[in-house]
Amino acid sequence: MKDYISLILKGIGMGAANVIPGVSGGTIALITGIFERLINAIKSFDLKAFKMIFKGQFKDFAKHVDLYFLLAVFFGVGLAIISLARLFEFLFANYPVYIWSYFFGLILASVFFVGRTVSKWSLSVIIIFIVGTGLAVMLSLLKPAVENDNLIYLFVCGIVAACSMILPGISGSFVLVLMGNYQLVMINAVNQLNLAVLAPVVVGAGFGLIAFSYVLSWIFKKYRDHTIAVLTGFIFGSLGIIWPWKNNIYQVDTAGNLILDRKGEKIVSGYDWFLPESLSNELVVAIIIIVLGILSIWITEYLAGKKESK
Repeated sequence: MKDYISLILKGIGMGAANVIPGVSGGTIALITGIFERLINAIKSFDLKAFKMIFKGQFKDFAKHVDLYFLLAVFFGVGLAIISLARLFEFLFANYPVYIWSYFFGLILASVFFVGRTVSKWSLSVIIIFIVGTGLAVMLSLLKPAVENDNLIYLFVCGIVAACSMILPGISGSFVLVLMGNYQLVMINAVNQLNLAVLAPVVVGAGFGLIAFSYVLSWIFKKYRDHTIAVLTGFIFGSLGIIWPWKNNIYQVDTAGNLILDRKGEKIVSGYDWFLPESLSNELVVAIIIIVLGILSIWITEYLAGKKESK
């Protein structure tokens, strides 16, 4: 029972991360030690698994796909997304620096703890790390598209977001921001349980998860150090997105007027990063919160290592 509670909590961590643009659920899976098992379990939904269902071999099916592990993790993911969507909406509106600070500390520590699992930092591994960092930085500088509720586009959003959600360092929510549908899917549709929007996204996500898991599992097994290096680079390169001190840059037309979406809200096209100019109470609290984020990862790694040694 303790193991399932632990898996649900890890799922909640993944779900919470997936709600935040710039934070990856895959990163949480990687640092909590369930990443490879998660990929392999998703990959197990193959022809053999469906044959077991049709033959009524439900126990064999459950064992083959690691069903109870998946149910526990995705129950936590779903619980977090549904319950935290409103909370994060409130926090981002009222305390953006503090919530970004916590996640900045979380991801900063992840770079070290994930990177140290590379067995040998050869020249090729270092180059792959630099490439991963560069790709993540380039992704953070792309301009978001305009909101689109077309059925096919929502399906594609689900595929792309799901793939990036399980890929450490690449935020599924941020990909939705780039595709123009973050507000529509992660805030409005989740809060209102709008199935017309959620259904095609969920179907696309399921398809994307299963298809992408095969590729990721094969690469992870054949080129483990290189895979971890590029993922560490993705995580490191995403730090700019999560930097607490930034102002939103909004899309404007050729006349310099703000472009609004169909709900009359401003469309974010990027960020203007800056450093705090003076020591203030907000800065002190933010630094403390960054440290708490770092400690959260350190404690998680410490407990995981202690459990493994036992």
